[in-house]
Amino acid sequence: MGARSLKSGQSRWFVGYKKHTLRLWLNGYASRVLFVPLVSWMAPASRADVDLLWPSMHYCAQELKWLPQIVVGDMAYINLQKQRRIREQWGVAVVLRLRPDMNLQPPFEPGPVAVCPQGQQLEWLGYEEADHLHWFGVSEGEPLCRWCWQQVSCPRQFAYEPAAHEILFGRIPLASRVSRHLLQRARSWVEASQAYEKNRLGLSQMFLNSLRLTWVFGLLADTVLLLRARALLSRPPTTELLHELIPKQLRLDGLEDE
Repeated sequence: MGARSLKSGQSRWFVGYKKHTLRLWLNGYASRVLFVPLVSWMAPASRADVDLLWPSMHYCAQELKWLPQIVVGDMAYINLQKQRRIREQWGVAVVLRLRPDMNLQPPFEPGPVAVCPQGQQLEWLGYEEADHLHWFGVSEGEPLCRWCWQQVSCPRQFAYEPAAHEILFGRIPLASRVSRHLLQRARSWVEASQAYEKNRLGLSQMFLNSLRLTWVFGLLADTVLLLRARALLSRPPTTELLHELIPKQLRLDGLEDE
């Protein structure tokens, strides 16, 4: 029985499968946004997405001898234990949106933004690899610190362990420009890349009730996308008529100092 969602006129009893793909954003291709599939899994539609993140990372490490530095996902992948394991074993940052019902804890307030005990907003200063600590500090030009009754003893920099909250801190805290940049600009292209598979390849018109057949179609879809990416990368760059309207590649230049 598939109980993920109910639609008018459909039975609650069905056999269906979903394709889960870890995609690599090719930063070296600057003409437009280009994703390529790295790892794909075909599983029953009722299977939770979170169970597939760790196997995807493990496959990249074992078979490709390579790991991404950052993985951007949706709320379906929230799992404190798995994210901590990925961060500690491989140093990979998993950036996810917060669930609306998730409770915030100090030093975070709704936004989320980091604040000191007296309410001054803090900026992420960086992650200290040796001590495994995130550092936050005051960077505003006119902070509230001059009126704070603790200003004499306040260090104006605060350290927190990533394990204090794997979703809020992790490898890259959500209260940072890097996370906001990734979630607002990079995350929105995930559905667009999936739409190419569903619409251009006709997968949205198929209902597959065989896991073996689903694997065949899934691997064929990945093959098409890899061949398309290879063709785009090998083609000399040209200026298209609508080049001003085409989305450009996402750059993180200027954010690394955080």
